Amino acid sequence: MSGRVRLDVEGQVARVTLSHSAKFNAMSRAMWRELRSVFDMLSAREDLRCVIVAGEGGHFCAGGDIAEYPGFRFEEASLRAFHEGDVWGGLSAMLACDIPIVAQIEGHCMGAGVEIACCCDIRLAAESARFGAPIARLGFPMAPREAQLVLREAGAATAREMLLEAAVLEASEMKARGFLHAVLPGQMVAAQAHDRALRIAALAPRAARLNKQAMRALVGIEPPAGLLDHAYRYADGDEHREGVTAFLNKRRAVF
Repeated sequence: MSGRVRLDVEGQVARVTLSHSAKFNAMSRAMWRELRSVFDMLSAREDLRCVIVAGEGGHFCAGGDIAEYPGFRFEEASLRAFHEGDVWGGLSAMLACDIPIVAQIEGHCMGAGVEIACCCDIRLAAESARFGAPIARLGFPMAPREAQLVLREAGAATAREMLLEAAVLEASEMKARGFLHAVLPGQMVAAQAHDRALRIAALAPRAARLNKQAMRALVGIEPPAGLLDHAYRYADGDEHREGVTAFLNKRRAVF
């Protein structure tokens, strides 16, 4: 199973669930495409006032589905298509959504999970949640648009620590750094996310949408074109192949 992105609607609140529980909700290519379709659909609905994004089975999202990577990551064109089409297609659909989005974060929130959380307006986490983007262990960098998103939302110091040290940070530390709005006991996160969503839904919906449009315009800076031109030339490099292969073979990569 490649996982799925499930949409449920109750009244004026939608719930988007990342569902790939055998892999802690790691994002497959199919899930990235579904994420885009779901948020395109939500953006077209005038009746909804808030969206909750959560993971299934006590985890938010453990990153990308690395088992798929050998099929496309080692060739520049297909690697570019994955990041610029599948991944950024899903993330940009979230960013373009004018409906307020609440993140309900539990367990693993790594790589793709951090990126998805960055697209949410209000971020709530369980005390046991852990955050990182340890892709340096896999021998590849974060794609430019995705790195820009994490820099903007998590802060430069946090992004550097995650990407250069492969650091994994506790929820309390992410709250102290301003990424999270609240850290709660695990059994309270879902209820608090629902309460926040209802609080947002009770307010003026047009004002919320206009606020999101204004904030998006104020921070919407594209990465330099030259950076994107050569961003994926590492596709067939030795480090890239070694990192992914070592992970799949359950051994430590040697760079």
